[in-house]
Amino acid sequence: MKQKILMYLFVFTALLVLFQYVNAKRTFDKLNIKLDLYREQSQKYKDSVAVLQDDILKLSHFNLERNEDAISYFENEGYQVSELIPFIKDELYRLNAVTGEHPIVPFSANEGKKMMINTVKLLNHKWIIADFSDGIYWGEIFLTYEVLEQNNIKFTAVESFLYPFD
Repeated sequence: MKQKILMYLFVFTALLVLFQYVNAKRTFDKLNIKLDLYREQSQKYKDSVAVLQDDILKLSHFNLERNEDAISYFENEGYQVSELIPFIKDELYRLNAVTGEHPIVPFSANEGKKMMINTVKLLNHKWIIADFSDGIYWGEIFLTYEVLEQNNIKFTAVESFLYPFD
């Protein structure tokens, strides 16, 4: 009898170990499949990030903050570039508050509205591109600028266009 109990116990233990092995193998295989999927996704994301970084590098080519020659120009003139860039943008935005027609935008606004500069991008130490709108009509303008003194900037509109209204 003792032998039969030991035999049943051995068979039961063997079946339990076999069940645990099959279950663990199945779980392990599922986790490996998930891990492979995550690795593929991670590689796709890394590739996407690399493409986006290349795009950022291309788009920032004409950008004062990344143009070493333009930054050197301002530094040689004695300006602090980190303070000058926001100052130039603020001075251009401040022209939006002038009463009457906008002093730089050469187009008249729709009745009861005013053309205002919305977005400004400093290309280098001499050029700016901006867009403007009155809420109905919009366009873009190419400006040159010159820093005359610490608190004085001269803007000159070189070229501008108004998008057609449908």
